[in-house]
Amino acid sequence: MERLSKVAFVGSYLPRKCGIATFTYDLCSALTQQESGPECFVVAVSDRPKGYAYSSDVRFEITEQDLPSYRQAAEFLQSANVDVLCVQHEFGIYGGAAGSHLIALLRRVDLPIVTHLHTILEEPSLEQMDVMQELISLSARLIVMNKRGRRILKETYNTPSERIDLIPHGIPDMPFVDPDLHKKQFGLDGKWVLFTFGLISPGKGLEYVISALPEVLKVFPDLVYIVLGATHPTLLRDQGETYRMNLERLAEELGVARNVIFHNRFVESKELMEYFNATDIYITPYLNASQITSGTLAYSFGCGKAIIATPYWHAEELLSNGRGILVPFRDSQAIARELIALFKDDKRRDAMREKAYLLGRTMVWNKVAQRFLTSCQQAWLSRQADLAPWLETLREEPELRVAGNGTSGNLRDNIMAATVNGMPIKRPIGIDGQGLTISDAESVPSKRSLGWKQSLTTEKIKEWGLVKPNGDRAESVDR
Repeated sequence: MERLSKVAFVGSYLPRKCGIATFTYDLCSALTQQESGPECFVVAVSDRPKGYAYSSDVRFEITEQDLPSYRQAAEFLQSANVDVLCVQHEFGIYGGAAGSHLIALLRRVDLPIVTHLHTILEEPSLEQMDVMQELISLSARLIVMNKRGRRILKETYNTPSERIDLIPHGIPDMPFVDPDLHKKQFGLDGKWVLFTFGLISPGKGLEYVISALPEVLKVFPDLVYIVLGATHPTLLRDQGETYRMNLERLAEELGVARNVIFHNRFVESKELMEYFNATDIYITPYLNASQITSGTLAYSFGCGKAIIATPYWHAEELLSNGRGILVPFRDSQAIARELIALFKDDKRRDAMREKAYLLGRTMVWNKVAQRFLTSCQQAWLSRQADLAPWLETLREEPELRVAGNGTSGNLRDNIMAATVNGMPIKRPIGIDGQGLTISDAESVPSKRSLGWKQSLTTEKIKEWGLVKPNGDRAESVDR
């Protein structure tokens, strides 16, 4: 299969405190570590005007709410000799209604697009549906991280199954360890360790775990519950530390404050793994049933932890077949009951850990990167196949003379810089997932309606708005 030389990413990126920023960093790192892996760089979306102190991986920076910066990013990407563009998609990290500013960027690039979907809504709003349909149309491949996501893409958004790739959330490759051997560094010798990590916000449901602790401590008085993570930046900006202070107040009122340890900071992967090594049970009591991806769940699972979770979509799938325990949403009594039972049952806890760890070996970043690279290669090859009829039609039409810019060995680049009978063509080809779309004009037919057997003439090119009658470039339109 064709080796790709350069892959560009659009999304959030470290040091921004964001799960997708961490994901993008880990995936880029894993790709570049592959044998003959591609060069990777990032177009980073920043949620604050002053931006971040990015590494050299970031070649261009978009200000989240600034539409012109998305257009400028498109111009940069179009000139960067990129083979494939990978979009890390979550509605909330892009500007505009439901993140619609991203679409303005994608319409302006003529590159094979692979979109990694971190949120897939079964009941989207009208604005979210519009953005998703545009995103699906513009993407050559769509990556989901579980079976539920694939089903929703097919049933809710009518996405062809052959364009969907299922690749699990990546995780570090960690050894299977005995937690008791790693507690001393935290001063937790002889303690039972319950653990939660991630950016803190009300949707995490941590109050229900704290409310369960009085019952658990009656049986296991040496239990310690560690909550590791900074307050979510958006929540911190809008409400300060109100939620965290409410959790601390609740622990005080219930008499369990000495058993709950809050670490209010964002930690790097190496330190996070040390906490996981010391963990007996990981708990993720999220309140949103439609959460289709959880990096914290994937990490804890891949580290071989016994896990208790609420039945959000990702947890339902990952923890099935005895790989974890599900408890009802907002049910402190159920949490207490399952914690006590699992702490008492060493055999069950160890069996659960082993099942999780074994399946987790398929999720390590090295293997995920290999599968992602295959998806990118398929996107690239599909683009080359879509360009072939264009060239064939040009060869069949003697009145059409196509001249590339002569500066690139890349077939796509030469076509995109082509002229017809001396007149410049504006974006002659853009793949919409159903076929060919020529320019952004709504009147331009798709390959389905045109049919490649019909001749492509200079008159048709003018009719479709590819060029103005005077030979000037037609202007791009943002809808």
